[in-house]
Order: sequence, then structure tokens, then C-alpha cells
Amino acid sequence: MMDKLKTAAAAVALAATLPLISGCSKVVDQNPSTATKEDGTVTLATALGSQDDMQTLQSALTASELSSLFDGPASYTLLAPNDGAFSALGEQGSALMEDEQRPLLVAILRDHILPGHVTPETIATAVDQKGGPVTMTTLGDGTITFSKVGDRLTVSNSGGASAGVVGTSIAANNGVVLPLDAVLMPKEEG
Repeated sequence: MMDKLKTAAAAVALAATLPLISGCSKVVDQNPSTATKEDGTVTLATALGSQDDMQTLQSALTASELSSLFDGPASYTLLAPNDGAFSALGEQGSALMEDEQRPLLVAILRDHILPGHVTPETIATAVDQKGGPVTMTTLGDGTITFSKVGDRLTVSNSGGASAGVVGTSIAANNGVVLPLDAVLMPKEEG
């Protein structure tokens, strides 16, 4: 009986993701900025490292020891706050880079990573098809919600922080970088 329930749950989960998966193959060809070498093999780590306005994020990923995720074969979507987003945090952003803050930094960054290859166009299509916000689970086991305000795609976390998807997405052989204009900070306890 338990095996039948597990099988049914897996089938429902797969069916729920099919609209996003089927849209991915169509959307990738709609011209996001693709970072490729002549042999066509560029990882998310390489693509991210080539972005002038994401150096703070690159440093944070290195400090958190998460950067190796983006060199492997697994596919991820990185919600990537740009340098201006980190600057807007002021001293709080600088403090995140200190060794004693590493657990918090890791938690914040894991909640900016989605498993799989999801483009802004795929997300926008899912929001349109659903007729409202779409919620996804992050690598940190948190939830983020994508919405549209006019033609602008926004993302928010369960703590109420929100950001806009800005600029051009960056496609690599193992995922997508979605530039954000803010860091999705967790809700402060207090």
C-alpha cells in the first residue's frame, strides 16, 4: 500500500513539472545570452565568472564553498543578485563575507539556487498559464514565488524579501543564471 502511495505521489510530482520541462527546450533557443567556448562547454561557474556585475556573488559562492556545484554536470538555476544588490545591503552585506557568518551565507545562497534549468521565459509562461504566482522549492529547502508585474518578472521568498529579474539571463551547459536586483534575505528573527 505504501509503495502505491509513493508511486502515485511521484507521478503527480512529475506531471506537475511537465509544463516547465517542456517549455525549457523551447525557451533556451529564444536567445538568452549564452556563454560558450568553441567546443560548447561552459559551466555556470565559468559563465558567472565572466560577468563584471556579479563579482560579489562570485566571491560569496567561493567563500561559502558552493561554487563547485556550478562546475559539475547537475543542472541548476542560480538566482544571481548583482553587485548593486549586495551593495544595497551595506554593512550587513560586508558582514556576510566574514568567516563567522559562513553558515548564514551558505543558507542565503542555497535559497538562491533552484534545481534544474529554468529560464525567465519558462517561468513567465508558467505564471501566465497558472493565472498567478508560481512557487518553487530552493536547494536550501525554502520556497520562492515568481510573479509578474506587467512584463516584469519578480521573485520573493517566504520572509517577504523580493527582487526583480533584470538584464539578460545567462545560459550554460549545466543551467541558467537569472540576474536579480536584490538579495533575497531571510526574515530577521526578533
